[in-house]
Amino acid sequence: MSDKNKTEEVNETIPDEQAVNDTGKEQEEVPTEKEEQSVEEQLQDALAKEKDKFLRLFAEFENYKKRTSKERMDLFKTAGQEVIVSLLPVLDDFERALKELSKSEDKEMFKGVELINGKFRDTLKSKGMEEMDVKQGDAFDAEIHDAITQIPAPDKKLKGKIVDIVERGYKLGDKIIRHPKVVVGN
Repeated sequence: MSDKNKTEEVNETIPDEQAVNDTGKEQEEVPTEKEEQSVEEQLQDALAKEKDKFLRLFAEFENYKKRTSKERMDLFKTAGQEVIVSLLPVLDDFERALKELSKSEDKEMFKGVELINGKFRDTLKSKGMEEMDVKQGDAFDAEIHDAITQIPAPDKKLKGKIVDIVERGYKLGDKIIRHPKVVVGN
């Protein structure tokens, strides 16, 4: 075989796809449209993920702002709770003093103490404190009332109901700061 025939044989065995260029390196493949679309789709997916992450973070921050605002408002409503609770025994003492002074003959002293008691109650009321409405004969509710003791009901109608109120209960806004202490009939 001649050299010419050998060259033709070698050329026939090398496919065109793997043709070697003049420098001896394989030719690089050019990216097709499908690959470009997948890169674009990948970027869109990444953008969508980042948008979702941003929206979740924004919603979480809004919830945080609302929660802290509500907590701040609750704090302002009950800011003086400790002071008001510490003044409740003084209020009880005023009631006992008025009860005893009503028995005495000195009506001027009774009026003076009654005025002071009224001012004191009005001041506490202006700060959000209100007396709980509990009467004899009301149904006993363990979540609202503190039962001190049970006694035999003087009347069948008072069985399981409040027979006597030993100490009044008070609320500050919607929160009970002192439960009324009651005697329950059994």
